[in-house]
Amino acid sequence: MSDSKNHIIAPSLLGADFSKLRSEVELCNDSKAEWLHLDIMDQQFVPNLSFGPAVVKSLRNHSDLFF
Repeated sequence: MSDSKNHIIAPSLLGADFSKLRSEVELCNDSKAEWLHLDIMDQQFVPNLSFGPAVVKSLRNHSDLFF
């Protein structure tokens, strides 16, 4: 039986080198990725803290990928 599901490549920004976040996003832009996975953690529902709306807003100017 053939499974013809379309898969979407969505690298996680949480796996990026935060010291060069812009170039990491540009690397995703130049790949076959269609989405950029953003793990927003604000310590309200999970004990971790990642990045918030200000970082996402600043990255929006550097990528047309679906966030």
